Amino acid sequence: MQKRWSTVRAALAVGLLAAGGALAQTAAAPAASAGCVAFGPGEQSTYKVAYLGVTAGSTQVTVGAPTKFAGQEVWPIVSVAKSDPDLGVWPIKDKYVTYFHPVRQTVLGSDLFADENRKRRRQRVKLDDTGKSAVVVKQKEGEPPHESTHELPPGTTDVAGATFALRNRPLKVGESYSYPVFTGSKSFTLAAHVEGRQKIKTPLGLRDVVRVRVKTEFSGKLESKRDIVAFFSDDPFHVPLRIEADFVVGTMVAELTDYKQGRDLAALGPMPGSTAPASGGSGGR
Repeated sequence: MQKRWSTVRAALAVGLLAAGGALAQTAAAPAASAGCVAFGPGEQSTYKVAYLGVTAGSTQVTVGAPTKFAGQEVWPIVSVAKSDPDLGVWPIKDKYVTYFHPVRQTVLGSDLFADENRKRRRQRVKLDDTGKSAVVVKQKEGEPPHESTHELPPGTTDVAGATFALRNRPLKVGESYSYPVFTGSKSFTLAAHVEGRQKIKTPLGLRDVVRVRVKTEFSGKLESKRDIVAFFSDDPFHVPLRIEADFVVGTMVAELTDYKQGRDLAALGPMPGSTAPASGGSGGR
């Protein structure tokens, strides 16, 4: 049971990668000239997460209404991962909030609220304005908090906000990106390469996509046996439609099953398969 629970937990992490976890952005890579055009408050994406072909759970990602974090206005990007109740494993419900600065295209910090087999823990990361250091506070339920400070390469971001920043990039075939990422405990350089364009079958129908190959340095059960492959919609939104990962515990796939466009993107027209904008909750503190 312990092994099965651990693999499901790893599978749901793939959903968080799809939500925002596969790629990164630094100050050296400028934001789109028109600001955030690929997404905005109210956007909501729902993913089915599968492990070895069996549904392990789901992840829902919402860009919330503007709020304040560390005295600055941010968009909270809220990712909620849940295990499938029919899978026969201990219940898992993780909530991850990344605080994205839409003008600077950077992340100011994040909150993780984990509830796994009814054991709760929390992690808060607060990056300084340059992204050169971070204060991390970790706390398990019933225990005192533990605080640590980490020195980081300039422009460091987290993996969730990074995907959203990348969506504002042109994603031209042949382009490569290399960025510093901090998970709250581990710092590494992530490399991404835009391989090509193609069509793939998705739960929302046949879609034109941009294929991006990603090299990571995750450890433990999220250590990759080969590169992660991400498929973004080939349109102005660059929505992650599918994430494929082959970890040491097995093959994981996250697929977009429902998409609601952000409220501020009407001028771009609807993405195929999208529905009305979501209300967009806030995760600020």
